[in-house]
Amino acid sequence: MAEGPDSFLEKWRARWPEWALAEVFVPAARREEALAWLSLRQELLDAAWGGSDPRPGEAKLGWWQEELEAWARGMRRHPLGTVLQARSAPWDRLGASLPFLAATRGQPAAARLRPFAEAVAAVSAALEPDAAVPDWEHVVHGLRAQRLLGGAAGGDTRANAVSLLREWPGDASLPLPDRLFSALLRARLRVQASGGDGPPVRIRSLFEAWRAARGT
Repeated sequence: MAEGPDSFLEKWRARWPEWALAEVFVPAARREEALAWLSLRQELLDAAWGGSDPRPGEAKLGWWQEELEAWARGMRRHPLGTVLQARSAPWDRLGASLPFLAATRGQPAAARLRPFAEAVAAVSAALEPDAAVPDWEHVVHGLRAQRLLGGAAGGDTRANAVSLLREWPGDASLPLPDRLFSALLRARLRVQASGGDGPPVRIRSLFEAWRAARGT
């Protein structure tokens, strides 16, 4: 691929402009890696749940499965690999979970999402010094929120946002970048639950990120 990692990172920033406020709580030396990891997760979710025809996404996930297995062997093709691949993380486990993710397109139940959620949790912990492995059910909540906010969930968006917020578990044990992103997800869900759309006002995003960074 001719593109550099910046094109993928900026694509994610455009989708989540409030991350510019949240990332100030991430140590500067780890910000690019955190952004690349969040970008990679979004690429996988877009392939699994995006578009009206599932076949292009299935093909893309198949490519990513091969790519992530190659990362585990020290090789890379995708530009995000220039930021992430050298880190010692279970990339092959993440790749092996992608067929399970593909199967959730029509039925994203927690049990179906579990293999992918567990792999995401394992990589997140490996990338964050001294972090415990997040609970897979917490990761599932975040995935369901991203599906809803991305417009792939269907149904009553407002009611679904209210339900997700009501069931949301505590974030204090999550690795820092995941904790910050979880706070942004919840902030957007609150906008949806009130009948709005898009990110909340900037001061609200900053306050939520500050609370998440403190673990409160």
